[in-house]
Amino acid sequence: MTGLARLAISDLDVSFGSRQVVSIADLRLDRAEILGLAGESGSGKSMTTLAVLGLAHTVGATVSGSITLDGQELTGLPQESLRDFRGRRIAAIFQSPSTAFNPVYRVGSIVTKALRLHGATKSEASDRAAEAMRQVLLPPDLMRRYPSQLSGGQLQRVAIALAVALRAEVLLADEPTSALDVTVQAEVLDLLRDLRASIGMSILFISHDLAVVAELCDRVAVMREGLILEQGPASQVLSAPAHPYTAELLQSVPKLASTT
Repeated sequence: MTGLARLAISDLDVSFGSRQVVSIADLRLDRAEILGLAGESGSGKSMTTLAVLGLAHTVGATVSGSITLDGQELTGLPQESLRDFRGRRIAAIFQSPSTAFNPVYRVGSIVTKALRLHGATKSEASDRAAEAMRQVLLPPDLMRRYPSQLSGGQLQRVAIALAVALRAEVLLADEPTSALDVTVQAEVLDLLRDLRASIGMSILFISHDLAVVAELCDRVAVMREGLILEQGPASQVLSAPAHPYTAELLQSVPKLASTT
């Protein structure tokens, strides 16, 4: 890899008091790349997401090191400045899309309010929201519904539509398919591929499921106890792992029993 990374993490430490939970020496996400961050629950993947978003302090963690977006340092920026990056340039979707939507507001109201907070006029917000819904293959009239009236897969698509409408360059996808059934999971993965191809979005795909990572990601970084144990092209790491822990994870992936 050469040139300036879209998102670069170096010497990152995330701690709760004296207890260090993440220590990443080097991790980069290139333009129009899908990078898998894989590991079991509690390995530090979600804390890494919060650190990138500048939200680790909301759970009592402290952050040091470097996180850059197109070479611009994010670590240490005041929250007011970080709010300009969150959503507008770096967006996030999570495991349970229902928790991302206030149940008392219609979906469209939530999406357009986010757009207006980032400078869109009322009409611009409405137009961009409708176009983004079409891009994620949802009819814009779904915006008239409340979150409880949409399925989990539809809500996850709306969350992705918001990232598209905000024109985010980086999408942090934290276990976005693990709460969905297999059919809907496949639809969301196809959508992420399409966004990379159509608008050049860079995606950090965080998952404990190596089968999904192998299907979707260009490269993979394997994380355990806050450390990156190995990283490289997904085909290489997942077919010939260099670290014993990666081999253990691969052995735990369910396989269909032979019928012959």
